[in-house]
Amino acid sequence: MIPAPESVLRRSAARLATWWQGPPSGPWQDATPVRAELFGIERLEHHARTLAAAQTVQTGRVPRVVLLNRRLKENAGVLSAACRAIGAAQAAGIAITPAGEWLLDNYHLVEQQLRQISDDLPPGYYRQLPKLAEGPFAGYPRVFGLAWASVAHTDSLITAGVLVRFVESYQQVQPLMIGEVWAVAISLRIVLIENMRRLAAEIIEAMTLRAAADRLADRILGENPSQPGTVAAALAPWADVALPQVMAAQFVRRLRGCDPSDTPLLAWLIGHLGRRGLSLETVMQSAQDKQGATNVTMRNIVTSMRSLSEMDWADFFEDVSVIDASLRAASDFGAMDFATRNQYRTAIEETARGSRLSEGGVVALALDMAASGSEARHRDPGHWLIGEGRATLEHEAGFSPPLRLRLRRGVQAGGLAGYLGAIGVTSLGMFALAVWLIGASGTAVPLVLATLLLFIASEPACALVTLFLTRFLRPSLLPGMEHAEGVPDTERTVVAVPVLLADLSDVDEVIERLEVHHLSSTGGAVHFALLSDGPDAATQDVAQDAELIAAAAAGIARLNAAYPGDTGDRFILLHRRRLWNGS
Repeated sequence: MIPAPESVLRRSAARLATWWQGPPSGPWQDATPVRAELFGIERLEHHARTLAAAQTVQTGRVPRVVLLNRRLKENAGVLSAACRAIGAAQAAGIAITPAGEWLLDNYHLVEQQLRQISDDLPPGYYRQLPKLAEGPFAGYPRVFGLAWASVAHTDSLITAGVLVRFVESYQQVQPLMIGEVWAVAISLRIVLIENMRRLAAEIIEAMTLRAAADRLADRILGENPSQPGTVAAALAPWADVALPQVMAAQFVRRLRGCDPSDTPLLAWLIGHLGRRGLSLETVMQSAQDKQGATNVTMRNIVTSMRSLSEMDWADFFEDVSVIDASLRAASDFGAMDFATRNQYRTAIEETARGSRLSEGGVVALALDMAASGSEARHRDPGHWLIGEGRATLEHEAGFSPPLRLRLRRGVQAGGLAGYLGAIGVTSLGMFALAVWLIGASGTAVPLVLATLLLFIASEPACALVTLFLTRFLRPSLLPGMEHAEGVPDTERTVVAVPVLLADLSDVDEVIERLEVHHLSSTGGAVHFALLSDGPDAATQDVAQDAELIAAAAAGIARLNAAYPGDTGDRFILLHRRRLWNGS
């Protein structure tokens, strides 16, 4: 006798290892694919604005939800099990659907995405992002709901241009925080993995049900296909239960071309479906439509995973960030290099987290203070965000620095005196510990040994303090301009390369180095000066000087001929004559 319907479904679930069904509420309860009405770009933009107006951010206590890290691990296990099951079926000669082939052939992309998410999703990252207060995503970051909507209404086909317009439309109603914009990429990856897991479950379940239908058909047709009693006995478990559509469609495929009067199984199937308002044609069409939709969505997921890996997310961030747009419109922010722009953004985030202002409010305050600056350097918002005016900005914003930041600033304020003092205190502590341990053993510590111990303790103390400082303090980067199109004439620059010329091989080496410097520079009004000198000698000039200077001048002339400057020579030779030093 064929197994009961519930046992067939249990076997399907077993092939996927343990499919955790999620909490009683939330986005994980529904196992259907992440797919909604397909929107064009204008409708998608309208939906983004509607979504932003509908979403409310949690202000009080955030409800407990399943951690995204946990769900991601479960999805990885399900996809791995599904891939193995599809591979085993293919090896056994069982036909698999195009969606199964897409998963099997591109599983390396899935592993790549899982590694990327694991690297970019530290345990506390999402804690700093605004959480939704209601709806199926209550307790989850707002940007996660945005990513889910984007995937659902594009059938998982993510493109850079459409994504930019979707996020920009959303921010016309609700501006996103800096961290939220950066989190768009990882949120999309998580949703795509979730959707692929749901499709994989459907694929394996369909394979299992088709296999069950084949076993049943083989048994009935093999025993006595012309006896209605055989069919009735075999299909008794399905008499009052709707036959799964996948099984019904497989029966139709197997019995295509048969006459119901000669094939009781086909007659039973027609009657079974008829009692539910279905026909053989509608069942086949529905099964084909569902399989086609699964194939398309799986293909779109794989395509989107490739696209997400190839996108420049720094460019995406700066295209959609309202913070960047405000700073670019009111200052030279856009002309600075990426590291400097990121310093501005980090300062804005830190100030907003510890003050009464939003990130937009911090930017507005910085721009207002820059507009009223008395000196030229005060009229750039960077003076107030990352420069000497930051303390004033923080005071105006009502900023209360967290303990870690207070400690870091206190250590930095100590300077060299604090560094040496920390080494001294640590050395004395190690010395006292050593003396106490020796004394505890009943051995006296002579003065010579104590002095030696103090000297020895200073070396590990220095290493310990240095290790602590390098781990605790971040280096301060000098702000810089990007000059992507080259250094302008108004900022003409000379790069001086000091060198000692001892023989002709030195000349060849430094000329080659100058050429490499030029080729790796941004171009524009940049000049390179060879600041040469000769080794020490008893007289002002030695016999080899003239030959070395001539060779260097010839090398500089060759570079100028190969790389002519817009105004004058790009390469210059500056040779210093020897001067007597009485010391």
